[in-house]
Amino acid sequence: MEYVKITGEARPDTGKKATKAVRNGGGVPCCIYGEKNINFSTTAKELKNLVYTPAFKLAEITIGGAAHKCILKDIQFHPTTEEIVHIDFQELIPKRSIKVEVPVTLTGVAKGVRSGGKMLHLLRRIKIKTTPEKLVDELIANVDRLELGQSMRVKEIEIPEGIEVLVSPNIPICQVEIPRALRSATAAAAAAEAAGK
Repeated sequence: MEYVKITGEARPDTGKKATKAVRNGGGVPCCIYGEKNINFSTTAKELKNLVYTPAFKLAEITIGGAAHKCILKDIQFHPTTEEIVHIDFQELIPKRSIKVEVPVTLTGVAKGVRSGGKMLHLLRRIKIKTTPEKLVDELIANVDRLELGQSMRVKEIEIPEGIEVLVSPNIPICQVEIPRALRSATAAAAAAEAAGK
């Protein structure tokens, strides 16, 4: 698992006035939820590598010399400027279950793609429940066997031990689309074969 190191400052005042002052000073108000909730502030620059990436990363937040390992739980953006206005983190506590969304990575080359099809990646993240000890940064879907027109569903990928999937097992993850030109050629060949009989 990759950790993004973030340095924060404790934020004793949490009212609207204090929160606004943090934002006006170029900071981002944040909260860590755990055995003890911690309010702190940091900068958008510190958060960049955690927020603006499709990869699943953990945060190691240092406040007053103490480090807290966390996952990003919720993020709020300004509706017009899209600046980060608030972030909630959840502290990782050993053996305590957490719910997260992790990316689905497609590996291999589908037979259908080799035949001229196009791979459509339909489900990019899957919600799971696990403990910090069993946490993974991605789920792998091997697409080698997929023929033209075939799809792969959640229930068909290998799930590591200790992880519970929280979405329907029948949701398609990916599909090999048959291009229009290939469909037309196949239909024409079938028609010609039928006419010759």
